[in-house]
Amino acid sequence: MIDGGQSLKGQPPTRTFVLGDIHGAYRGLRQCFERSGFDSQKDRLIVLGDVCDGWSEVKECIDLLLTIRYLEYVLGNHDEWALRWAEEGFQDRDWLSQGGSGTLRSYDHKPMPTSHTQFLKKAPRFLVLEKRLFVHAGYDPRKTMVEQTVEDLLWDRRFLARAIEQHTVNPKFRFGEYDEIYVGHTPTTLLQNTIPQQFCNVLMLDTGAGWQGKLTIMDVQSKEYWQSDLIPQLYPFEQGRGVPSQRRPFPPEHESPSSERKSP
Repeated sequence: MIDGGQSLKGQPPTRTFVLGDIHGAYRGLRQCFERSGFDSQKDRLIVLGDVCDGWSEVKECIDLLLTIRYLEYVLGNHDEWALRWAEEGFQDRDWLSQGGSGTLRSYDHKPMPTSHTQFLKKAPRFLVLEKRLFVHAGYDPRKTMVEQTVEDLLWDRRFLARAIEQHTVNPKFRFGEYDEIYVGHTPTTLLQNTIPQQFCNVLMLDTGAGWQGKLTIMDVQSKEYWQSDLIPQLYPFEQGRGVPSQRRPFPPEHESPSSERKSP
C-alpha cells in the first residue's frame, strides 16, 4: 500500500531506491544514477525531499526527476521555502543564506516553470510503502500520520535525536508500526561522516550533499548504497550552502522544532 498522496501506475517497478537530499547537486545526482545502475523507466525512486536550495542546478535536477517513470517525491522544508519564492516572491535573508540564492541562480532569477511548481505542490509530506515510512525530517510516533504537523514532518530533529539515544540502550527498538523509517533533513556530516547511518529502525540518508558531503542513493531491499563524489569537488567555483555551523546537531527535548527553522 502507498499513502501520502501518490500512487504508482502501470507495470510494477523492478527495484526500489531511496535518495537523500539533493540540494541542486545535479552532477552528483547523475553520478548516483550511473553508479547504482538506476533505470529511469524500470526502477522506482523515492526522494526524501529538498531538491531545492544549495548548488546552482536545481532546475536541471527537477527536469531529470520528471523523466523518471516511477518517481515518488516527498516534500522537504527547502522545497516549501522555494515554493514561497515561486508563488509569492518570498526572498528573505534566511532563505537566501540557507541555499535560496543557489535556487535563484539556477533559474537565472526568472520565474520557476509551471511544471516545476506543480511538481513541488503535488509532493506529499510522507510516503508509506510496505511497512516503511519515508519522510523528510521525522515524525511523532505518539500521533497518527493524519495528526502529524508540518513541523513534525518537514522541520523536526527531536525524533532523530531520540532514535540516536534509544539506539545506545536498545538497537533493536522499533519506533512506531514501521519496519523501517527513512529520513533526510539532518546531514550525517553533523555526526562526522558522509555515509548513511541507522539508529534502531531509523535510517539517515542525507549525507551532506548540500554542504561538504556526498549524495547517496540506496537500494531499499538490499541496503546497498552508492555515492557521488564530494559535492564541492563537482562545483569548485560555488559554495553551495557553505560550511554548517558548529551548533549542536539536535535541540533539547524542551525546544520547539520551530526554533530550528534556520537549520540545515
